[in-house]
Amino acid sequence: MREEGADAVWSLVVPLKPLVRAKSRLSAAADARFRPRLALAFALDTVAAALECPLVCDVAVVTDDPLAGEGLADLGARIVADTPAAGLNPAIAYGAQIVRARRPGAPVAALNADLPALRPAELERVLSAAAQFPRAFLADAAEIGTTLLTAASGVELAPAFGGASRARHRASGAWEITLSGVRSVRQDVDTPADLRAALELGVGARTARHTAAISAGIAALDARGA
Repeated sequence: MREEGADAVWSLVVPLKPLVRAKSRLSAAADARFRPRLALAFALDTVAAALECPLVCDVAVVTDDPLAGEGLADLGARIVADTPAAGLNPAIAYGAQIVRARRPGAPVAALNADLPALRPAELERVLSAAAQFPRAFLADAAEIGTTLLTAASGVELAPAFGGASRARHRASGAWEITLSGVRSVRQDVDTPADLRAALELGVGARTARHTAAISAGIAALDARGA
């Protein structure tokens, strides 16, 4: 956690499910033994990049996974137990509640844990744009889901992540951020195709090490046009 200052104003909430249940849609590229390690690498690279963003004061990761919690705490993230244990959106709402119990006036953003190509400068641009609205969101690269949802000081986050969340967040009154040049903040990884796209952008060191071990599987999928 950095020292709070005039620029580092945002508190981020990052939800992370238990690693053994993560990234099942990557089964074509990585087996069940390897996927938890890959999911952890994604989360570590995401949080490390977020903590380097000048506008981010702190990051709270909502997770019950002890391995992930230990690694993310070592980076400087605050680990929050998933007390609601009721799914993604209750976990995010609870994380925002915990953040604001400590920083009542904090503007809060929920960020996906699977953005391994995240660039601090691009996140800074998105958060700067979001600061102009009570609530705002950024659609994922597929333009169906959401990778970032923000709420200004005193405004409830009201997360509606999962599936076609872009439409739900727009319908809820959140402003859609449409900046160009922020692909790293939009490129989440659920499928082998997503992983290839993230690798083309340039992923963090942890993800790079782990994807090297499954490069043959990724290449085989490319050859099949998967």
